Parts: sequence; C-alpha cells; structure tokens
Amino acid sequence: MDFKQELQERIKEIEEALEHYIPRQEAFPPVIFEAMRYSLFAGGKRLRPMMVLAACEAVGGDKKKAEPFACALEMIHTYSLIHDDLPAMDNDDYRRGRPTSHKVFGEDMAILAGDGLLHHAMEIMAKACWENPSKETCGAMYAIAKGAGVHGMLTGQAVDVQYDGKPMEKEVLEFIHVHKTAAMIRGALEAGARAGGAPEEVVERFGLAGEKIGVAFQILDDILDVTSTTEELGKPVHSDEKNQKTTYVTLYGIEKSKEIAAQLSREAEEIWKEQGESCHFLLELTSYLLKRTY
Repeated sequence: MDFKQELQERIKEIEEALEHYIPRQEAFPPVIFEAMRYSLFAGGKRLRPMMVLAACEAVGGDKKKAEPFACALEMIHTYSLIHDDLPAMDNDDYRRGRPTSHKVFGEDMAILAGDGLLHHAMEIMAKACWENPSKETCGAMYAIAKGAGVHGMLTGQAVDVQYDGKPMEKEVLEFIHVHKTAAMIRGALEAGARAGGAPEEVVERFGLAGEKIGVAFQILDDILDVTSTTEELGKPVHSDEKNQKTTYVTLYGIEKSKEIAAQLSREAEEIWKEQGESCHFLLELTSYLLKRTY
C-alpha cells in the first residue's frame, strides 16, 4: 500500500474510534458536547494517536488494547489547542482553517470544552485500566499523563507564557520545545510501546525517538510560521513575530534551523532502523512529517 494511502486509512480508523469514545451530543447541556466535538473533529494529522497505535503494533502488541489511550491522547491534545488559542494565551482566531472554539462558543464555553476533553480522556484511560488492570495499561496511562502534565506539556506552556514577548536564552527555548511539544509525542510512543508489552529499554528508545521528532516538528512549525501562508497552514502565520516570540528562526535563522531539524530527524530515523522492520511505518511517518512544507 502507498504510504499516503496507508496514512489516510489510519486517520480514518482513528476518526471512527474517536466517534466511539466521545460523549453523545444529546446529553444535557448540549452546548458543551457540541463545543467538545467541534474542536475534536476539526481535522488534523491525528499524529499522536497514530503513534500510540503504531508503536503498539511495532512491539508486537494488540493495537485494540492501545485504542483507548490513543483516543484519550488526541482529546488531551485538542484541549491544549483550545486553551492555547484563547485570548489570554496566543489569542488566535483560526485553527485548522476555521474559527477557533472561543470565537464560536465564547471564552467561557471554550475553557469548559477543553476541561471536558481533558477529564473525559482521564475517564477513558482509567476505565481501560480498571477493566484490564495490568502493568501494560497502567504504564500507558502513566506515559500519557506524564507527557501532558507538570513534567511535560503543561510546564512547557507555562514557561512559554512566562517569556511571552521577552528575550530568552537558547536553553530556555530548548526547554519549552522539549516539554511543550516533544513530551506529548514522547508520551505517545512510550504509551504505545508499554501497551504492547515492550521491555523497558525498548520503551526508552521509542521515547527518545519521540523527543527528537517532537523538537524537530516544533522547529519546522517555527519555520513554516515565517515561510507558509494562512491558507496552507489553516491558522494565522507570522503569529510568532506578532507575539514577539523567540523561536529557533529568530535565534538561528531559517537555514540553520532547517539543519537542526534535519539532524534530529536523522537521529530519530536511526532509532527506528535499529529497532528493525517492525518500525517501518514509524520510519516512514517520521520522514514524511519532518519534510512537510505546510
């Protein structure tokens, strides 16, 4: 199967799983469920849940057992985007080519929709651990919670907000990228590997690949914010400049930033090669993501 065709098949599979796990809209009050669905089904690459399932498959696990964790992670990712777009944060009006949650439902309901997705994600994972209590299920939940929480995305976001409009050293910028973006991708791959029963040394290698992919992915986002268009990205460009944010582009320039991202990509690809043929899809996915132009 052609890689792009396989990618679309996997996205379709994830969309169907999300439909299964998201609460029904008819529950009272309907607006909160509508707001949750609005952002969850706004499109996107479904990168994080795809990595959970692919990592589980790569270590010989049953991806159906990883499915609740994959869907939970996508809900957590979506909540983070809703909150990131709020006026108190990045103040963005568009996400994935359409108005952001707070522009459609108001700030109050957007905050609650984000909270709803986060807490429902925890409910999904807790139920999976309760119904199938094991080291594998609890380990998968731990990897996702850690990647999203105070040792991961949340702390990266806090530092990003703290330095908004202020100059920062490269060490601070690296901290933000490793925590705000890469920790969730690391968590996705670790969760999938743990759900599949991989030994700890394999989980660690998957996590390291995820960290490298995550930092490279964010550097590429920094570049695209300068070089792409709103139509291509589905969100405003030049927002980093507008918010006076320090990025890899402002510190190193576009060409050097490309070199750093390419080196991180090669290092991640080497990890997949070392793990063998079972990681072929993850190898192709890494190459595809870090060579994108929008």
